[in-house]
Amino acid sequence: MKAAIIGYGKMGREIERILAQRGHETALVIDAENSADLNAAHLAGIDVALEFTTPATAYDNIRTCLECGTAVVSGTTGWTDRLAELQELCRERGGAMFYASNFSLGVNLLFRLNRRLAALTGRIGGYDARIAEVHHIQKKDAPSGTAITLAEGIIAGMPTKTEWVNWAPGIEHASRRIDDPSEAAADRIVIESIREGSVPGIHTVTYESEDDMLELRHTTKNRRSLAQGAVAAAEFLCGRQGIYTMDDLLRE
Repeated sequence: MKAAIIGYGKMGREIERILAQRGHETALVIDAENSADLNAAHLAGIDVALEFTTPATAYDNIRTCLECGTAVVSGTTGWTDRLAELQELCRERGGAMFYASNFSLGVNLLFRLNRRLAALTGRIGGYDARIAEVHHIQKKDAPSGTAITLAEGIIAGMPTKTEWVNWAPGIEHASRRIDDPSEAAADRIVIESIREGSVPGIHTVTYESEDDMLELRHTTKNRRSLAQGAVAAAEFLCGRQGIYTMDDLLRE
């Protein structure tokens, strides 16, 4: 497989190492310094592009890949209010696109467990739900895409929850930010976002009633598991058409 890496930060470099270990070729690397090279000429012959950049650049990067007929895997978060536009473009062009807010196998197991627990507590009633996420200080979006996916799982299972809000002390660019979590309406899921040190990622979902408390937690130790999942997604996408997620990969 001939791959392009779009975004050559810590994640991009880890993806490059995993690609080499699995016998694939990194034929193109795009970063801020050579972003103009993301075009049809340089994408010619590329089987799959792996896009891990920033919320400000992801949409245009993915759109360029689809318009050039290149299959694309993306894990960039913080921009997905426009994801549906690119999925429609992918359908129109007969292209291939794989998006996940998190490529870790453990996190995707957490997503499934969370959806199941939300449905169970939603039927039983009497439980509230909240989410906390901790990441390194360089992370450019808040809340994390993983936390948003967890919140969406809760909303799907608990009739009492309709929307999420973000309590993010000291994070100016947070989405749907609130200043006081105690003032959040009962139908809101509060996502607490913390940025400190070099933490790769910790996500905790808490279900609490008057009588007990249940917690689901996932701690990412390093980026290797994320890169392995992203490369597995690229291998899965190679030669296919359509729109895919981690659920498709796990079923395979």
